[in-house]
Amino acid sequence: MVMKKVLILGGILMAGIIGYFSIQHINQTSWEPVSIQHISQPSCQPVRQTDLNENFSVLPRMSYRQPFVDKPQRTDVLLMSPWLAPIVWEGTFNRDILNAQYRQKNFVVGVATFAVKKYIRFIEGFLGSANKFFLSGHRVNFYLFTDNPEKVPSIKLAPEKRLFIIPVQNYSRWQDISMNRMDIISNHIRSHWRYEVDYLYSMDIDVQMFEHIGVEIIDTLVGTISSWLYTTPRDSNSYERRPESRAAIPRGEGDFYYAASFYGGSVSEVYKLTTACFKGVTEDRANGIEAKWHEESHLNKYLLYHKPTRLLSPEYYWDEELIRPRIIRVKRLSSVRKDLKEVRF
Repeated sequence: MVMKKVLILGGILMAGIIGYFSIQHINQTSWEPVSIQHISQPSCQPVRQTDLNENFSVLPRMSYRQPFVDKPQRTDVLLMSPWLAPIVWEGTFNRDILNAQYRQKNFVVGVATFAVKKYIRFIEGFLGSANKFFLSGHRVNFYLFTDNPEKVPSIKLAPEKRLFIIPVQNYSRWQDISMNRMDIISNHIRSHWRYEVDYLYSMDIDVQMFEHIGVEIIDTLVGTISSWLYTTPRDSNSYERRPESRAAIPRGEGDFYYAASFYGGSVSEVYKLTTACFKGVTEDRANGIEAKWHEESHLNKYLLYHKPTRLLSPEYYWDEELIRPRIIRVKRLSSVRKDLKEVRF
């Protein structure tokens, strides 16, 4: 019994001695821990690396009205989406400041538009107004798809603007022309445009511009709020609702209704958008379905689940058939009055 107690006391004493010298050893300044850098050093190159470029640009001195946080420029319209994307309205930006910023970036913008069959009659009005009002002073490539290249009128463009005429196949139905635009745009981005432009916008040919459309439209992914449905509740909007369509948006969902007449963004994002939308069109065709508003239905489905980073107000695509309310201070771009049955068939 005595021997057992001695052994226990001896064990406790030995443990205390070991603990004491262990703590003392740890506290010594000569102790060097295992290198953390050695432990965490990856065996391959870093996945992400930030470019630490010390060069920066400086804006020229400018005189403009001072902004105040308690004095909003507009109180009659929504200026920001719930996901913090700005909604561009007249009176909410200073074009001189924006131009000074974007001229330093030296970007090139592409515009894809289609003039097939009788729509060739709208080329002169479109290009003439775009030459005057669209991104004035900035480099723009107009990509005009047409089934009648020889009928394209000769139009003198500003030095910073260029026109590329691209032959395109004709289709028997106007709906097929409309829905195949997404595929054509996607293919040309992959083969050419990703090497030629920084941003790309798709615009209808049967429009004219009446006020300047500048760099306020530039962003990663841009949608234009429809002038027909900008005050309509989501469940009354013209979304495709049939669940069997790839363009279907369930009831109770939806933000704004976007017009397919004017959308765009960075080349990479427009490529994703057009590729995804045309995939939906193709799957619908395989199932014998045609979305309610063709490629516009697929565009709205895409922008619901891939939120645009900037929204253009209905100023940027106003329909001439509508009476202009007070909140639409300017009509920047508008559809041309026409007999749809006559031009489409």
